[in-house]
Amino acid sequence: MTVIDGVDDLVGRAAWRPVTGGASLAEVNNSIAIPRHGSTWRKALAFAGPGFVISVGYMDPGNWATDLAGGSAFGYALLSVVLLSNLMAMLLQALSARLGIATGRDLAQACRDSYPAPVVFGLWVLCEIAICACDLAEVIGTAIALNLLFGMPMLLGVCLTALDVFVILLLQRHGFRQLEAFVITLVGLVAAGFLFEIAIAQPVIADVMAGFVPQARIITNPAMLYIAIGILGATVMPHNLYLHSSIVQTRRYERTPRGRREALRFAVADSTFALATAFFINAAILIIAAATFHQQGRTDVAEIQDAHHLLGPLLGVPIAGVVFALALLAAGQNSSVTATLAGQVVMEGFLDLRMPVWLRRLTTRAIAIVPAIIVTAMSGEKGLAQLLILSQVILSLQLPFAVIPLVLITRNRAKMGALASPRWLTAVAGIVAAIILAANVKMVSDFLF
Repeated sequence: MTVIDGVDDLVGRAAWRPVTGGASLAEVNNSIAIPRHGSTWRKALAFAGPGFVISVGYMDPGNWATDLAGGSAFGYALLSVVLLSNLMAMLLQALSARLGIATGRDLAQACRDSYPAPVVFGLWVLCEIAICACDLAEVIGTAIALNLLFGMPMLLGVCLTALDVFVILLLQRHGFRQLEAFVITLVGLVAAGFLFEIAIAQPVIADVMAGFVPQARIITNPAMLYIAIGILGATVMPHNLYLHSSIVQTRRYERTPRGRREALRFAVADSTFALATAFFINAAILIIAAATFHQQGRTDVAEIQDAHHLLGPLLGVPIAGVVFALALLAAGQNSSVTATLAGQVVMEGFLDLRMPVWLRRLTTRAIAIVPAIIVTAMSGEKGLAQLLILSQVILSLQLPFAVIPLVLITRNRAKMGALASPRWLTAVAGIVAAIILAANVKMVSDFLF
């Protein structure tokens, strides 16, 4: 009997279609042991990891572009959007973990089991678009970092990003725990880099705190709303909802009601702490842009290259630009890990189609590289910066198609059993989905009319 079969016995076979395709990410599913009689801290450490794997999607180069643009153009005003986006992310990722632990399915598998084939195919296409948009941001960000650090031509840097598939393959060969350690190390490097940058920038704390108070002009000003939607799309990643519901199943906890409740507690704590780290990094990027560029009248700094070149001279510390570029390279490489895993989860879950990881990665990366090469050749670095922000807006437009199924499935007691979302949690998640949908409708309306 498989793990999924066992879960079906618990929550009722009639609620799900017959299981096909096996466990999510079968090669690492149920592979990391959890101590049954250890201390709370030992168990917490054993569960720690998946939250940081999904958190890197919340601090990828796309976040950098939108946060830099928002901070330089509007000062600290959009910090409230960064905060709201991260709170939404914490809630939605907690729902994703709840789904994976309660059912033994990832979100893609749950959608395939719950909806008609045409709906499933449409959701798969939209999710693939989101993954390619995210991958596009990683391609551009990594190429920019290589250019800033080593003077590598942008076109060559874009092409070289295809090679990082071998890094992923090497890490996966040594087990999922090693991959998590790699990710956490790079997250630490990015966080340390921005601690250094903030210490140099010395922002006015009162102004920073005022930025966390929402302002009506964020909605009424189309330019601010466009960047705000970009921040939302860059922060709450659609494919991370699919990924998190899968990788929480890498832990070998007791598949009993008590064991699942305990696993859910630790998984939510893990993701909440990791996303708090992501919030610090996102807020730090915007704060540095506001304190360094906006305060000195440089409201037009929307490109990562410009930020790199100006940070050293404006802060009076030449190494600031180097630290910035190194953190960007770490963020880009980190994000490529999650895009690979998410692509595998989505394709296997929606289509029950399995292919070698290296082929899936190269396919996704090729789709991202083609537009980046075209824009680089035609428009140069300026075009890349605009493409980077656009990719994050595309991500935001795809978000409701992942959030709404997640909310609907996790509230279904027949499918979720005792871990079905309580009414208050479903209500809050529904409000989050409505906010995301309304903001997207407003942005599209402003764009068209």
